[in-house]
Amino acid sequence: LALVQFFSWSALFVMWIYSGPIVSQYFYGSADPTTAAYNEGANWWNLIYTVQNGVAAVAALVLLPRLSKRIGKAKTHMVCLLAGALGFLGYFVLRDPNLLIVCEILKGIAWASILAMPYAMLASSLPPSKIGIYMGLFNIFVVLPQLLVATVMGSIMKAFFPGAPIWTMAFAALTLLIAAGASLRVAPMGKARII
Repeated sequence: LALVQFFSWSALFVMWIYSGPIVSQYFYGSADPTTAAYNEGANWWNLIYTVQNGVAAVAALVLLPRLSKRIGKAKTHMVCLLAGALGFLGYFVLRDPNLLIVCEILKGIAWASILAMPYAMLASSLPPSKIGIYMGLFNIFVVLPQLLVATVMGSIMKAFFPGAPIWTMAFAALTLLIAAGASLRVAPMGKARII
């Protein structure tokens, strides 16, 4: 479960750093923040990111409970992470900025699951007297990937993909695919291995 969190939050931090500039550069044709096109892209990113958050709220209330009852928490999380990976990959395939709404819907489903399902899986396998301790330790796997991405992603991009931040979306998709695969290794409720 720690691996699931680690790779999921790596993707999220990449999204928060690079998505706005990518929308401006690849969908509005400007990497220069002083241009009208860049700012139009930034405004569009702000709007579609709001869509992502709205979808996450609805998914958390409606989709996750129903799906987890039907297929279990771990498989629900895997399905949602795969949706998020498709959302990131959509940045490579789509050329119409309006279609990025589809990507944000998929990423919103993943976001809802990332915020809820790992904690639900962990809480169901812990003794009540130790929940606080283990939840605190578990949150290390939220912070650590963000520190790593902040520290090394810029250098990786400069070394291998200078001027092409779109490749961060491939990295984010890959990390969500790894997290989805790791979700399948999480034991059923009550039998999960503790970190």
